[in-house]
Amino acid sequence: MAQTVAPPTANTPAVPAKLPLSAIAPWAVFFGILMLILLYFVGAEQGATSVFSGTDVHEWVHDARHLLGFPCH
Repeated sequence: MAQTVAPPTANTPAVPAKLPLSAIAPWAVFFGILMLILLYFVGAEQGATSVFSGTDVHEWVHDARHLLGFPCH
């Protein structure tokens, strides 16, 4: 079995494409706010700071509270 090696075409290193900050910033802000909302519902959605009455949200995120170390009972 014969193998051939292609000669190098150029001596310049490959440069990865750069994304401008203006393209990343809106997504970073969006996901940052989304994570803060999620953290609120997992960590503080009960008692005096409750947005929804009852314990429905607490029951939905109960295991996540324990996984992240939040006390709940």
